[in-house]
Formats: sequence, C-alpha cells, structure tokens
Amino acid sequence: MSQISDATSLTRSVTNFHDLISIPFVNKLNAIGWIRTLAGDFSDIVKKIEGNENITELDEDDLYELNLTKQGQLARQTLISDMKLLRDHGSSPSLNLIRYYDTDDTNPFFPTDVYSFHVDRAPVPTDTFLCTYYGETSEILPNSYAERKVLIPEILEELKKLYKGPADGFMPFLSEHFFDLHYQARPGAIPISLGQGQMWRLAVDHPESKVLPCVHRAPREKAGQSRLLLIC
Repeated sequence: MSQISDATSLTRSVTNFHDLISIPFVNKLNAIGWIRTLAGDFSDIVKKIEGNENITELDEDDLYELNLTKQGQLARQTLISDMKLLRDHGSSPSLNLIRYYDTDDTNPFFPTDVYSFHVDRAPVPTDTFLCTYYGETSEILPNSYAERKVLIPEILEELKKLYKGPADGFMPFLSEHFFDLHYQARPGAIPISLGQGQMWRLAVDHPESKVLPCVHRAPREKAGQSRLLLIC
C-alpha cells in the first residue's frame, strides 16, 4: 500500500469542534483534524511576549496584558476561545511560546526528546490535542511507515549494552526511560505536516484504545522563529 493510501486512512478532516471530539478512532484512523482558516495576526502575539525562556507558558491574563493591534486582538480571541473549548471538554490545555525544546544528549544513538518520532501513552483513556498557530508545525507519520526503534536489532543490542540490571528488568527499563515509545521512519516515508491553525486530535496508547497510537514529532524550529502551540 502506498503512503498516500495510508495517510488517507490514517487521518480525517472535520469542520467543527463537536466532530473533532466525538468521531471515534477506528481501524487505521488515529488522527482527526479540525481544518479551518483563522482570522488575526498570531505573529503580533509572538512579538509582544517578553522573556528569554526556551518555553514560555501563557494564560488568559498574560494574553490580555498584551498591547495588540486589531488583528492581534482577533488572534487573541481565537486562542482564548480554543482554550475554553478544550477546558469545557475536560482537557487541560497549555499554550506555549516555544523557542526550542531541550534535546536528549544522554544516548546519542537513541534520543528520546520530542523531535524524535514517538507516541503518547497514558494509564487511562485520553487523546492528545494540539494546534500550531505560528511557526513550524508538528508532523505525523502513518504507522505502516514507522518502525519501533526497540525492534530494530542493532538498536536493541545497544540498549542491552546500556542496561546493567537483571534480565527480567529489561522490558521495564525500556518503558521507564521511554525507549519503547519512539519510532524510526522507514525508507521513503514522508511526514505529514499538521498545518498552521488546524486543531488535531491524536490517538494515545492507553489500555482501552482500539487503534494504534498516532506517531508524531515536534518540528525543528527555524532560527530566530518561535512556535505558538496549544497542546494537551
């Protein structure tokens, strides 16, 4: 099967928040996107936020304190509206201005930071929601074009060298250090960009899930350009 066919069965587009949260994940479908065109200037918000932190979390009070243009004010109302929708749904959204994420330099052969393709895991039923309003956008990968790194023989051998405990503790070791959540793109795989302004719901690995979790990653930020991301 081609990647185009896989991508079609992997994702579904909707036009409203109700469908985004209510359509079930089935078969290969593990990513649903609320596709929309947003009004306003989100770059105005990004430019007005002060601080040198690599990640700055913002709340409604922070947004209201910004002296924005009329287009910036429209963008602000969208952010506040999206956060309210998610909170009313029972989620806990976090709005972040991201200059860069910390990278994992502990094991150069197997980084476990968010720039690596990975899935999310939870002990209870849940979904991941995210929306990039400004900057580089997150990417997903069809599961058939992703290979769990712990199943790649040469990587598995390196992990066994890294592990120093008893044999029956190896699998818990992989889980404890999140090695089992990370994937490698197969040859020829083309990541799917989630696009600016589109709110996505991604399937998570949890005990009651009926589908494979969605493989995704954070993009590398462009030099000097931050990302404005809502995630929960």
